[in-house]
Amino acid sequence: MAIKDSGLALNEINGVVMVGGSTRVPLVKQKVKEYFQSEILDKVNPDEVVALGAAIQADILAGNNKDILLLDVTPLSLGLETMGGLMDVLIPRNNKIPYRAARQYTTQKDGQSGIIISIYQGERDLVKDNRKLAQFTLSGIPQMPAGLPKVEIQFMINADGILQVKATELRTGIAQEVEVKPQYGLTDEEVEKMLLDSITHAKEDIQNRALVEALTESENTLQLTENFIQKIKNISMNLK
Repeated sequence: MAIKDSGLALNEINGVVMVGGSTRVPLVKQKVKEYFQSEILDKVNPDEVVALGAAIQADILAGNNKDILLLDVTPLSLGLETMGGLMDVLIPRNNKIPYRAARQYTTQKDGQSGIIISIYQGERDLVKDNRKLAQFTLSGIPQMPAGLPKVEIQFMINADGILQVKATELRTGIAQEVEVKPQYGLTDEEVEKMLLDSITHAKEDIQNRALVEALTESENTLQLTENFIQKIKNISMNLK
């Protein structure tokens, strides 16, 4: 999966670093070499490779080593819930951090004075299949017809992997924010399972998203029609 995400072909890999004691087994080395058709880099103790890498990264973050560039990325997509329970991704997986993304949203109902912002992590199209990280409410939105208020939601993830989500009503400047740690309590095995689930259910997710979008569009059209009919009735009453 790492090779697929990187967009590299096997023949573009110059060497493979062996990690873990079991990689000392000759058959393991042979199979890895046959698969990648490249050099096996086993001069470093495989039991110490991870610790050495962590030490190098710490040295880079401390500003002591500028010759090596190691980029940290988001292992899973980060987004929020929109109409119909759909996941709207603001920070895709494998994005280099630190990173910032912002998008504008609006209200669903006339006179709506608040918006609930639910933050999720994962690769599925419906939020119910992803991991919920946090939820907060932006209150004090000016009461206007649906679709007129403009709310900017900003996702900012720093070098430590801490995510800050801020919602701002652009007309009044009213804002609310929350800070979460997306990786807290999430193991590598759970991340891998979430990625595999997204692949396994890809076709189902596409169908579900299309259905939800069609239902949402129908509900919006119905609401607009009802509002129009009500306005016509009001005009007729006034004329009488």
